[in-house]
Amino acid sequence: MKKKIFLASLALVLILVIIAYMVYGYYYKKTLKTEHPIVTMEIADYGTVKIELYPEMAPNTVRNFIKLINEGYYNGLTFHRVEESLIQGGAKEEADDSETEYTIEGEFEVNGYKENTLSFEEGTIGLARQDYSMYYYYTGDSSYLEEGYNSGYAQFFITAEDCSEDFDGYYCAFGKVIEGMDIIKQITKIETVVETDEETGETEETTTPVNPPVINSMTVDTFGIEYNEPEKITK
Repeated sequence: MKKKIFLASLALVLILVIIAYMVYGYYYKKTLKTEHPIVTMEIADYGTVKIELYPEMAPNTVRNFIKLINEGYYNGLTFHRVEESLIQGGAKEEADDSETEYTIEGEFEVNGYKENTLSFEEGTIGLARQDYSMYYYYTGDSSYLEEGYNSGYAQFFITAEDCSEDFDGYYCAFGKVIEGMDIIKQITKIETVVETDEETGETEETTTPVNPPVINSMTVDTFGIEYNEPEKITK
């Protein structure tokens, strides 16, 4: 009789231990927070913008962005394109992204990458790329689409309003502004170059700023996590 009581008590204790372990595991997973990389961008005459990156959504794009930041690539570059809906930067004067030594694969849905569900809401950072869809429509050659999808490198844009309808699934979103959104919106309102048609005399406002905002510096805190070199498509 005592033996049966002992075995029953032992079984109950084991059951309670298993339940406690499962509850702890569930709680641990729910409360564990992986530190996302935080980018600090100092824009001359405007201030500080901080961006949180999401490597779980676009791992290779994040690795490439971190690599370029750590190399000082963006320091001294400008936001060369300004629209009501977004600002774009990261272009060197002597070359655009089509002339770089490598590009990276586009991590977005139409390019066959399904894991990235980040939406282009206000304050989202995305990787700029070339658009060769016009050549596809004229020729029917789908290789133009693939080339465009995989042409991103260094140029990036930040949305100042919700652009999800136009960009979701077609461009790689890889982070969001967590501080300084007011600065992004301020830049969208700066004066842009006005061009005049010599024949008609008509004027047209462009997306090129009269005084392009300068990125004084860009740094990234990875909280001790090491990010490997990105996978590259060499030219």
